Amino acid sequence: MWWTRLKALIVKELLAVLRDPRSRLILVGPPIVQLLVFSYAATLEVKNVDVLVLDRDAGKWSQELIHRIDGAPTFRSITGVDSLAELRNGIDRQRAIAAIHIGPTFSRDIAAGRSADVQIILDGRRSNASQIVAGYLNQIVNGLAADVTAGRPAGPTVGVVPRNWFNPNLNFQWFMVPNLVAAVALLIGLVVTALSIARERELGTFDQLMVSPLRTHEILIGKVVPPMMIGAFHLTIYILAAVFVFGVPLRGSLIMLYGSGVFYLLSVVGVGLFISALSMTQQQAILGAFLFMVPAMLLSGFATPIENMPGWLQPVTFANPLRYFLVIVKGVFLKDPPFSEVLRNTVPLAIIALVTLGAAAWLFRRRME
Repeated sequence: MWWTRLKALIVKELLAVLRDPRSRLILVGPPIVQLLVFSYAATLEVKNVDVLVLDRDAGKWSQELIHRIDGAPTFRSITGVDSLAELRNGIDRQRAIAAIHIGPTFSRDIAAGRSADVQIILDGRRSNASQIVAGYLNQIVNGLAADVTAGRPAGPTVGVVPRNWFNPNLNFQWFMVPNLVAAVALLIGLVVTALSIARERELGTFDQLMVSPLRTHEILIGKVVPPMMIGAFHLTIYILAAVFVFGVPLRGSLIMLYGSGVFYLLSVVGVGLFISALSMTQQQAILGAFLFMVPAMLLSGFATPIENMPGWLQPVTFANPLRYFLVIVKGVFLKDPPFSEVLRNTVPLAIIALVTLGAAAWLFRRRME
């Protein structure tokens, strides 16, 4: 009998979500759009850079430096200026993110074998992009210096050959798409679950649910299973899109990914149920879901490493399920992690799921009483 009652509640929850055309559109359309948009737009790469150049030398080597910058695919345009005031005005008005000041003795110093200096001025208002552009320009200047000294006698040198493991071409989509697999699943799981009990209260069917033959634990299971099914469906869609649309390699085990994904979805559903039990209306549930989701994204290592955060803030990230699942997803996609590493990040997910589901069940029982 319990299975019949539970099955009826699960079907009823799925129909409540999928029967409305707008709900179906929200569950399918926006996540796919977000996956496509963020995969291309949310990037830390810096391209189409505009540069100002004040060339007070106009010699052979200054022209060679300008030609090399102009030929780099990162830079979109190079605009010459005639004075420091014009250069300052261009940076101030954000006509360019960087400016290059070449002194009047640049070519003569190189020809004489002396040290030649180039000043690079960056727009500090865009600190991250400025640092990346500075790296690009330094690489070009160092390449010019290496070519200048190639024909001159010199002592033994040390050559450095970088090798990028797991992502040899530094393709940013290989980093972003696995992150989105976890992040969008968090969004969908939270929203669907947070609306479940709040929707019952708002529509006036919560009292009918209370007087039904269903027991408390059966109601909770019936509220947990449908979001889990929807979350597993979205995970599958995102994994297929990552492999076949964006070309991200899948080097690890799908079994380990889905196994850890079950505990990840359970922890997310637990948070969603807790928010739903606290909320009286669907609007409150939506606000509560976003109140949790935004800090969870920022404290997960999605955009900035957790190690770079203040020491007092890092312990807070231990309660964030997205932190652990990001490690698993990126590992399974890019480096084929051993079972021990996946297990080490799955155990915290199981603990978070146990705590959040237990708290949601306790709060739900209190509301029933």
